[in-house]
Amino acid sequence: MRVNFVLSEVATGLRRNLTMTVAMVLTTAISLGLMGTGLLIAGMISDMKEIYYDKVQVSVFLADDVTDQQRSAIEQELAGSPEVAGYIYESKDEAYARFQQQFSQQPELVQNTPADALPESFRVELVNPERYEVIAAAFPNGQDGVDQVRDEGDFLDRLFSLLNGARNATIAVAVVQALAALLLISNTIQLAAFNRRNETSIMRLVGASRWYTQLPFILEAALAGLIGALLAIGGLVVTKLLFVDKTLAGPIRAGIIPPVDWGAIAFISPVIAAAGVGLAGIAAYVTLRLYVRL
Repeated sequence: MRVNFVLSEVATGLRRNLTMTVAMVLTTAISLGLMGTGLLIAGMISDMKEIYYDKVQVSVFLADDVTDQQRSAIEQELAGSPEVAGYIYESKDEAYARFQQQFSQQPELVQNTPADALPESFRVELVNPERYEVIAAAFPNGQDGVDQVRDEGDFLDRLFSLLNGARNATIAVAVVQALAALLLISNTIQLAAFNRRNETSIMRLVGASRWYTQLPFILEAALAGLIGALLAIGGLVVTKLLFVDKTLAGPIRAGIIPPVDWGAIAFISPVIAAAGVGLAGIAAYVTLRLYVRL
């Protein structure tokens, strides 16, 4: 009987404040959806770092007037360095052939580039790609036959800084939306408690505990939070199907960006659901304790 009564009170409360309940659900869904998006972006960034940083190379470009002795000295130093996992020597002809292959879709650029325009180089793979400074210090630019040392990691650092900024911005907007949802939940609970003040007063007079009179309101908020979480999870699923799997299919197949696995969505879905139910329930409980005397 008590369980049936509490559930009937929850249904009555949601029905009486239908408009505010819908607003609460939608606001919660948006905030949780943004939070889930931020978590997915963070996972993608982590996967991209594993993909790209493993392929990072340092290019030691040689000067046009490099001597055989200088070239051999550079190669010996690379071979004896504990920081170097491996290296490949690329002659001018090999560099030009690779250039032709990379820009085969731009024939005018290839035709206007002389065959000896590209320098010979050593393409170095490091044991720790983040220790580029060691190679740069060992081969100063303009000395001993070295023209310049270029690290591909600089571009990746800028790329990942941009992606981290997008992730942080998404999470920041999610936090703002979550605060709006919490305020809306608080207002909804206060309104619901005011509308049912006569019923709760009678319950208190006949000996009902404060927890028993507060429970329907907390369950209302928790249920709204759960519905919002389910909508957020559904939004992530739709985004994966319609945007990630279709719009980004080409870059994913090419290995440029990692795919969003169903496992990632399945992993964060309980987190989103727990956050929706937990935050809504806590907000309702705090509101009842601070602003409403039941």
